[in-house]
Amino acid sequence: MFSASILLAVVLATALGAVAAPAKTYGFLTHAAFFSLESRQANMLDPHAFVADPGAISKTGPQGIINTAGYRPAFGIEDPSTPIFSALGVPLGRTLGQWFGALGTATLTDMGSTTGATFAFSGLIPDGHYSLFENHFSESGVTFTPLDGTGIANSFIARHDGSGKIALVIPGPVTHAEGLLLVYHSDGHDHGMQRGKLGVDAHHQLIVRVP
Repeated sequence: MFSASILLAVVLATALGAVAAPAKTYGFLTHAAFFSLESRQANMLDPHAFVADPGAISKTGPQGIINTAGYRPAFGIEDPSTPIFSALGVPLGRTLGQWFGALGTATLTDMGSTTGATFAFSGLIPDGHYSLFENHFSESGVTFTPLDGTGIANSFIARHDGSGKIALVIPGPVTHAEGLLLVYHSDGHDHGMQRGKLGVDAHHQLIVRVP
């Protein structure tokens, strides 16, 4: 028979094991690649980064983003040295290769009713303003909420070398029904609960969806 002390140790170990779930790390991919796979594009297309094209007309493009005449969404097959712009033709200060070259990891720890999360990025726009949002996928469409739930702790400024780190607590578990989204804010401001104007001052750059 188990003694009282052994039984208590077993109970504590079981409880601690349930609380301290092992952390799992996932790699981000470009939002352009994710979007193109999901929408079955023939070539990788980025709805949030634009290139100059004298023949482009103003129209509503993917994800409802309206581009000004002379600019169109960028394709992955284009020259990596091509400068990128907002939908209104404002320079984003990066080339297509630099924009697509951003990398990131998300390390998630299941804490029961919440999820601990730490993020590490490289290749971001130096000193750029970024925020993390959660995509909620459903049959009725996709909705977005700030990753911390409040829009207070989900933003950060990339370092001068383009790296960035942030840690926060996500309200609730993270499943395949959610995606973790990195948004670049080209106006240099945090946007709290909202992402901003898509393609204008809010540009989806990286995303990860857990298996």
